[in-house]
Amino acid sequence: MIEAGSTTYAAAGVDIEAGDRAVELMKQWVAKASRPEVLGGLGGFAGLFDASALTNYRRPLLATSTDGVGTKVALAQKMDVHHTIGFDLVGMVVDDLVVCGAEPLFMTDYICIGKVVPETVAAIVRGIAEACAVAGCALIGGETAEHPGLLAPGEYDVAGAATGVVEADELLGPERVRAGDAVLAIESSGLHSNGYSLVRHVLLKQAGWELDRPVPEFGRSLGEELLEPTKVYAKACLELARRVEIHTYAHVTGGGLAANLARVIPAGLHARLDRSTWTPPAVFRTVGEVGSIEREELERTLNMGVGMVAVLPAEQADAALRELGELGLRSWALGTVEAAADPQAAGSAALTGDYAG
Repeated sequence: MIEAGSTTYAAAGVDIEAGDRAVELMKQWVAKASRPEVLGGLGGFAGLFDASALTNYRRPLLATSTDGVGTKVALAQKMDVHHTIGFDLVGMVVDDLVVCGAEPLFMTDYICIGKVVPETVAAIVRGIAEACAVAGCALIGGETAEHPGLLAPGEYDVAGAATGVVEADELLGPERVRAGDAVLAIESSGLHSNGYSLVRHVLLKQAGWELDRPVPEFGRSLGEELLEPTKVYAKACLELARRVEIHTYAHVTGGGLAANLARVIPAGLHARLDRSTWTPPAVFRTVGEVGSIEREELERTLNMGVGMVAVLPAEQADAALRELGELGLRSWALGTVEAAADPQAAGSAALTGDYAG
């Protein structure tokens, strides 16, 4: 029995009962993001995954990735829309794995929140679970931490980590890239999860736009455009690599298109990317125009409409474009890989020309 006036955890701001309620609400969603190798359910101290499946590999390599969503969560909180942010989290994590050809196996998440509102936490987990299902990845565990005093009620942040596997002799990466390779662009669904500090500064602070402001160029409100979930490419990219020869992928996140592609271009080679092959969607043009931002600065910060890049033999390019269309992804020929002027120079990539339209 608690004596009158005694201090409790709840009085300090942590509601254990609310946390338990959140777990009950999220169970139905986590159940949708499973694989046959998953053992047990929610409530254990660790998620379990039957690794005996890896005995089917000749030489399995495990790959791991971790990330968060960044300041996009602030917009979700302002709009009180929490079920889409999970796609941003999962996309940021599993699509880094697929760059080397790894199949995402399982993921765990971490939600840090000022005050547990069970329905909010369940909505966040719903999005994570739905995105894991799209990626073919199991959500096998997570943690929800209530941090009163550190975060205000209504504030939260999310992070996640995933593990994948790839056969050693099927590993994708710079070692496979050759001069003459084609570079294909795969369309993004919008801003994805990068550059939101810049976007929020320009549109919300400098321009003073409200999130419910209709923007004709977007065909919807500003908030709806900014909360558009990140496209999850993992399953389609893995399937493409089964159908055609892929040398590597590049996931376009912080740093922009050229900088991320340069990470998978080996020394002595240069990827030349042609801006005239596409027109950046309206949101990118709007941010640039409203903020008077130089084109190069936009390109260093935002994906400009390209979420993933594939590098492959030129003779495979047409087939890959057809296959990507069948997989529901819009893509186009973006550029080529060529020998660099200095054969000892680090791998590089650059955009040339002007955008179409």
